Order: sequence, then C-alpha cells, then structure tokens
Amino acid sequence: MAKWGEGDPRWIVEERSDATNVNNWHWTERDVTGWSSDKLRELLVGCRVERDGASCQLTEVTKLEGEASINNRKGKLIFFYEWVIKASWLGTTAVGIKYKGTLEVANLSDENDMDDLDISVSLCKDEPITPLLQLMKKEGVEKVRKALGEYVTLLKSEFSQGMILPTASGPSQPPPTPTPKQVTTSRTTQGSSSTVGVRIATSSFSLQETFLTSPDELYRTFINQEFVQVFTHAAAQVDGCHGGKFQMLDGNVNGEFSELIPDKKIVMRWRFKTWPSEHYATISLRLKNLGEETELSMDCKGVPAGEEERTKEGWKRYYFKAIKQTFGYGASPY
Repeated sequence: MAKWGEGDPRWIVEERSDATNVNNWHWTERDVTGWSSDKLRELLVGCRVERDGASCQLTEVTKLEGEASINNRKGKLIFFYEWVIKASWLGTTAVGIKYKGTLEVANLSDENDMDDLDISVSLCKDEPITPLLQLMKKEGVEKVRKALGEYVTLLKSEFSQGMILPTASGPSQPPPTPTPKQVTTSRTTQGSSSTVGVRIATSSFSLQETFLTSPDELYRTFINQEFVQVFTHAAAQVDGCHGGKFQMLDGNVNGEFSELIPDKKIVMRWRFKTWPSEHYATISLRLKNLGEETELSMDCKGVPAGEEERTKEGWKRYYFKAIKQTFGYGASPY
C-alpha cells in the first residue's frame, strides 16, 4: 500500500473546490494513521490477564510502524491498514517475583482476519522460564487479539463518518441510464466489425514528451515487466507482445498491447479499474529518434467524460516523470 503523502499510484482524484464529490464518484481518501496510532496504544497498554494470583500486563508499545486510511469510491467505503507492533509486558507471580517479556504482532492488516494474526510472545533475554510465559501465550494473546479487533471495529464504525457525501439528488442514487444522445465507444475485435461496449460520453487528448535516451531503450521501458516494476515501484504483470496483457499499479491499471512496432510505436487498450466495466481507452505512443533524445508523441482516445484531466496528469506523473527520475532520462545532455 502506497504511503500517505508519497504519491499514491492509484491516481487519487481530489474533491472539487466547492467541496463536492459528485455522486461519490471520485476516489477520496482520509488519512487515519495518527488516529490509529493513538488508538492502538490506548487499547493495548494496560491489557492484563490473571490466573491463580499471578498476572501479566502490557506496559509499553515499543514499536508501532504502519499506516491506515479510509477510502470512498462510488459510495463504497474501503479500509486500508497495515501495522507492525511490538510491546513490552511485565509478569508478576503470586509471591511477587517479576518477569519481563516482549510481544509482537507482525501482520495486522486489512488482508488478514483476526484469527489469522501472528502474535508471538517471548521472555526477555536472560529471564528464566516461568509459567507466566504460557499465561501470556494463551490468555494474553487472546486479550491482545480482542483489543486489535476493537481497533478495527472503531475504525469502521466511528471514524468513517462524512466519507460518503450526499449526491445532488439526495442519498445514494443509482447511476443514470445512458441515453441515445451519448457517444458510443466501441471495441472492434480482429476480423470483425461488430461493436461491443457501453454507451458513455468520451474525450481525447494528446501529449508530447522528450526523453534523454534512445528509442529502443524507451520502447523497452514500456513493454518489459522488470522495467515497469522499477519505475512504478510496485509489482506488475506485463506480457510485451502483440495481444499481450498487462496489469500494474496494484491492479488499478490494466489492458493489452494491440500493436507493437519495435522502437517506433506502441498501441494499447488501457483502462482504470474504476472505469465502467470493459471500457478501454486507446493509447498510441509514437517514438521519434532525435539523436541523443527520443520524442514521444501520445494520443489517447475514448477516455470517459470527466476522467480526461485525471488520466492526463496521471500519465505525466506516474509514467513520464517516473521514468525520467528512475532511469535518468530527463537530464539535459548539455
């Protein structure tokens, strides 16, 4: 998960200046890392278990690394959280002998159920074996698991208020039915002139960029899986051949290559995961050799209305700028 403030590759769309997120369409995000950090410490410190006059208690959270956020996409709340936690505990026997130990939670995240949490307990170095260790490993771990579950419940129930905004026509309305006046976008398969898809209004745009590298190196940057993973800083699947499919930026961008002319031209069917189902834009990249530099001309057609600026700025930032910064293709040769 991309860290807050570091440029999320999901191309988060900011709300409009009038504070309206129309029909909750855009992806809006609220950073709750600070709140989560305070809440986790509050819930964990003081966790206590007792048996036969002996007791164990968490005394301090010594490490709390991670992040948390709440996202709204088309009226649906999505919760992201990922934490690594270490804490100290103090055990006291029925006769007053004290023992110190540590507890670690390695995988508190939205991808894991509470029952799957890996919670490990140990005694500090040089501490002798004591039955208190088993008390912490059984009852103590369950107490901690319950506290972490309470954190997730609070995150989802108390801190999500205001994330889903009212639509212009009132609470949560279904999307409008397309009308015949809207533009038809189509996908034509090889050997067939039939049109499939949905009726939505679309737009087009063009971009031009210059890279300090050769056409063959720039061409390879777009179609080679290892290169894509490097400049996006995320796992990707890229089959760089005609008809090959690609998926990148944590699965938020996917498509396929419909035409490849080595070192000269790349044509792809390209889409955001949040676009209408099975709707793709057509993106054409043409490479021109300028000697020490390569000029890239981009034409993008079929972008859903309202998504043009987001798509354009995303390509500038997460493709062009990222490629230049990662591989040094943006420096002047003079």
